[in-house]
Amino acid sequence: MILVMEHLDVIIVGGGMAGMTLALALKSGGIDVALIERQPFAEQLDTGFDGRASAIAYACFRQWKVLGVGDALEASACRMDEIMVTDGHLPGPASRKPLPFFLNFKAEEISDRTGDEPLGYMVENRLVRQTLYDAIRERHINLIVPASVVEMTETGGFAEVTLNTGQRLRASLVVSAEGRNSNLRDKAGIKHINWEYDQSAVVATVKMERPHNHVAYEHFLPSGPFAILPLTENRACIVWSETHAKAKALMDVRESLFHDHLMTRFGDFLGKVELVGPKFIYPLGLGLAEEMYKGRLALLGDAAHGIHPIAGQGLNLGLKDVAALAEVLVDAARLGEDLGSGLVLERYAKWRRFDNVSTSVVMDGFVRLFSNGNPLLRTVRDVGMGMFNRIPALRQFVMEDAGAATGDLPKLLRGQEI
Repeated sequence: MILVMEHLDVIIVGGGMAGMTLALALKSGGIDVALIERQPFAEQLDTGFDGRASAIAYACFRQWKVLGVGDALEASACRMDEIMVTDGHLPGPASRKPLPFFLNFKAEEISDRTGDEPLGYMVENRLVRQTLYDAIRERHINLIVPASVVEMTETGGFAEVTLNTGQRLRASLVVSAEGRNSNLRDKAGIKHINWEYDQSAVVATVKMERPHNHVAYEHFLPSGPFAILPLTENRACIVWSETHAKAKALMDVRESLFHDHLMTRFGDFLGKVELVGPKFIYPLGLGLAEEMYKGRLALLGDAAHGIHPIAGQGLNLGLKDVAALAEVLVDAARLGEDLGSGLVLERYAKWRRFDNVSTSVVMDGFVRLFSNGNPLLRTVRDVGMGMFNRIPALRQFVMEDAGAATGDLPKLLRGQEI
């Protein structure tokens, strides 16, 4: 049986964290939306599906609070009140001598915090998906899963998608939130710059003997960054970047040997460290679409930009896309404009283009600068970090920029309804 839905306002293809957040934001603004996801949510919510945790900038978390999911997410989130960045071994009472050059960011230095906001929150991806999915169901958003788009065509004032289920949906606008390998982006002929780094990230969760005190650590090594990101229950998410071959070897090695390798990088400043749960591996690369929209198709999140997790900005870029696109579309709907017109979508692209491109370029530069063992370059890096750490105004700007709280902020990132 073929079901034809004559018209929706927006069809979102991709039910990841950015796609679900956009669905909630548009629904809150009175826009009729359908969300299509190819993978059953029961699989996505399984503990073995995704071992990662995401660093959520404090302004992006405001968006979730406005959309009514912030309290539920905060209950499973861990505050990040301080971030320590070093080029080499971790400072503190570790087994190695502390390095004199490091960056130290503290939430108390941020000027525009609302109340007692931290630098950000660490939340396990699985728990974010669960909370957003529950909200999608509670608000009766049209969710079509499992389903994938077979074809998209544009006729007159609407786009039409045909699903592998036989359904045909019409809308003024289709949004691809499919991730880095966006099928709709490629079919639309939007050029996509991408390259792979010779790195994979091994991700695991550990439990420490001593309290992490809500401090995140980024430890730069020639093979790639090693991050210790605080989670609830005195756990931490480890993001350990290595060459593809070494990362695969870490996945295959017996647990005792993996633990030995882990401790040489972790140090003993948090006492005994115990691996809890499985290990995961993810290849790392950069992807950047040359256009944010084409015709009645708009790109969102990793479909438009996928970056290295070196500074935890990947999902935040997607959530900033959500806030901007939702505000543009809700404003356009109130004015009676065509949501899929170039005039409307260019406002979204103009709002997000510079931030997406500049962040992608900067993150790529960081990867190349810090994943490098050249002694001369390392000396220059270390001196630069030491000088940077002594300039409070510059340090404050970086914290606020990483917190998604600089520039022309959409209302949701300011904690306001659209």
